Amino acid sequence: MHDLNFFRNHLAQVRERLALRGYDLDVPAFQALDQRRRQFVTETEQVKAGRNQQTAEIGKLRKAGEDTAERQARVRAMGDRIAELDGEVTKLDTEFRDFLARVPNLPYDSVPPGKDERENVEVKRWGAPREFAFPPKAHWDLGPELNILDLERAAKVTGARFAVYWGLGARLERALINFMLDVHTREHGYREVLPPFLVNSASLFGTGQLPKFAEDLFRCEGHDLWLIPTAEVPVTNLFREETLDGDQLPLSLCAYTPCFRSEAGSYGRDVRGIIRQHQFQKVEMVKFTRPDQSADEHEKLTRDAESILERLGLPYRTLVLCTGDTGFSSAKTYDIEVWLPGQNAYKEISSCSNFDAFQARRAQIRYKSGKGKAEFVHTLNGSGLAVGRTWVAIIENYQQADGSVLVPEALRPYLNTERIDASTILQR
Repeated sequence: MHDLNFFRNHLAQVRERLALRGYDLDVPAFQALDQRRRQFVTETEQVKAGRNQQTAEIGKLRKAGEDTAERQARVRAMGDRIAELDGEVTKLDTEFRDFLARVPNLPYDSVPPGKDERENVEVKRWGAPREFAFPPKAHWDLGPELNILDLERAAKVTGARFAVYWGLGARLERALINFMLDVHTREHGYREVLPPFLVNSASLFGTGQLPKFAEDLFRCEGHDLWLIPTAEVPVTNLFREETLDGDQLPLSLCAYTPCFRSEAGSYGRDVRGIIRQHQFQKVEMVKFTRPDQSADEHEKLTRDAESILERLGLPYRTLVLCTGDTGFSSAKTYDIEVWLPGQNAYKEISSCSNFDAFQARRAQIRYKSGKGKAEFVHTLNGSGLAVGRTWVAIIENYQQADGSVLVPEALRPYLNTERIDASTILQR
């Protein structure tokens, strides 16, 4: 959500910044709504002032023993008019809120201009893609061959874009979750939290998924409950309508959750395998900072995500998203893409964003230091990492000529094995 005073007083600048991300701000509609609201507010204040004056006069006349019936009738009429005006102001405030709720965040000046993902800018590359002495397979072939991934039974149980993991496949997923949480909590300074996997509409509004992206979500019929698309939603909203101690910031939290997305806008992309699922696991990092901290903390958060890939020996590249590809609530985003040899491509595995005060204003999350004025925090989050895609990256990057998969050294203490091979059976 935008600050209304800034929005109103810098309308040309706001429109220009929004245009960079492909959003055409309806300035006449905003100005008309703003002018109408101001007119009603001004009239309300004038009528209230007149009523107060008449009430004072009535008091004086009563003391003097004069008849005040006519003035009292006038005051009652003023009260009725004030009620009407207050109702109009409330209605316009709601219209204002709905208008601003659908306007995306302003991109930072450091975000490169561009129309879409083709104009994102690579800022880092780590590790060289492995050269195979044999044609590398994709995970949708390797997984079933190793008896660790079953897409057919998942489709029977639920439908398309779901997966069943067997044996060491399931254990690998669980090992990755524990490994990521251990690194973030023991070394990166995050506090682990296990939030609810269902949230209410107010929570989704706070982080920017509602009202614009309702079709991307799964809702529980008959309840104000939604399956979370990411842990960002419940973790950020833990402090909704609260004021944090500014001296305790930055506050860094991490959480494992399943995530649920309808993928309404994917239009057939990544339909094979488990790259784009309706249900997947993720470890999320969330930060609450003072405004002067958020840029540095954004860099740190991105580095924390990158370090997981480096410990697993997985080649990746980091891009800063251009204005046209930056998400609705974000002011600046880094995408981290891992190399998948079975698909001969880099695929997104983490998106690390700085939301400035955009989410905090929607969710009413402030901070205060000492006797200073309460201000809105800055919120940040990023995947640390998407577990299923990390699973895919390990299976494809560590595959061997005999069809087995080596386990990265960092995960061996969690799995108590060095290799996943064809002898993997259900009971393992």
